[in-house]
Amino acid sequence: MEIKVPLLDLKAQYRKIQDKIEPAVLEILRNQTCILGEPVKSFEEACAKYCKTSYAIGVTSGTDALILALLAIDIQPGDEVITTPYTFFSTAGSIYRLGARAVFVDIDPVTYNMNVQQIESVITAKTKAIMPVHLFGQCADMDAILTIAKKHHLAVIEDAAQAFAALYRGQFAGTIGEFGCFSFYPSKNLGGVGDGGMVMVKDPQLYDKIFKLRNHGCSHQYFHEMVGGNFRLDAIQAAALKVKLAYLEEWNQARRQNAADYIRLIQEAGLENIVKTPVACPECFHIYNQFVIRVERRDQLKAFLQEKGIGTAVYYPLPLHRQPCFRSWNYKEEEFPESNRASAETLALPIYPELTIEQKTYIVDRIREFYQRKS
Repeated sequence: MEIKVPLLDLKAQYRKIQDKIEPAVLEILRNQTCILGEPVKSFEEACAKYCKTSYAIGVTSGTDALILALLAIDIQPGDEVITTPYTFFSTAGSIYRLGARAVFVDIDPVTYNMNVQQIESVITAKTKAIMPVHLFGQCADMDAILTIAKKHHLAVIEDAAQAFAALYRGQFAGTIGEFGCFSFYPSKNLGGVGDGGMVMVKDPQLYDKIFKLRNHGCSHQYFHEMVGGNFRLDAIQAAALKVKLAYLEEWNQARRQNAADYIRLIQEAGLENIVKTPVACPECFHIYNQFVIRVERRDQLKAFLQEKGIGTAVYYPLPLHRQPCFRSWNYKEEEFPESNRASAETLALPIYPELTIEQKTYIVDRIREFYQRKS
């Protein structure tokens, strides 16, 4: 019997919290406190408390969170920021937008996070920051990154867009470097009802700067100390996100259970040598924003699962060093072989909290069917 399994089912999540979300949003509409105000401030304080950090600033998107962090350290045209080519576009796009250059290092083939062994070899006099990405919900090797950053006097901007509430040695993602940048895109573990983002900082001076940059550089209305932009999180997003924050721990635990179930089912199906499952590092608390497997004949498997009613996705089919818009950075296609290989072999399976054991079993059974038929 065919079972429909979407890659993500936000309606299932909404049905469970509808009675909490709708009054919160309706209150915003009735009061017309649409821009900043108490709803945003309350959500910011709740996030800072949850992640045990000093300050949290709600912004328009994860992309704008990265741009604000770069603006806060005065990134200029010609500056360099070290990051990874195997990530969502915003990581490098934010650097490009400010006229700087993303200097890529390849990924570790097991974690898909940046290979810290390569960082020092690309540091130059133009390097201003390191931007590690906590990909798929697991933190990068922050001890090594912080050691290198301190040695070379570099800022660390954590791209934690996929890692709200992930942990590294007991510290929350986004609270370890100078900046933590988050996305509240609806598909995230903590997702809004539209776009949204956040910057977390510990330093009061950096907080003050980002707080002003978020709102056109204002110290108070119509008085501008610097040129910022309209990077404000709207009140409706803040209200919805604050409701969802109360469920985040439950949802993350459900994702972790789903991951454990997948790994067990894949082993029981005798697929462990064919389907490489995610590896959770012992120093990390993985929250599985995505559950990404590595397989041969990835595209054929994806098409087969789609025929069987199973949604999957490829994160990411073209590494950033090969994107046409970044040609001016002069990277060769064959550079960063691990990123290239991951782009050709990885596939994300459904991992949302409401996934049932029947659905997970059905997915693994169909994967087994594919490889039995194609062997």
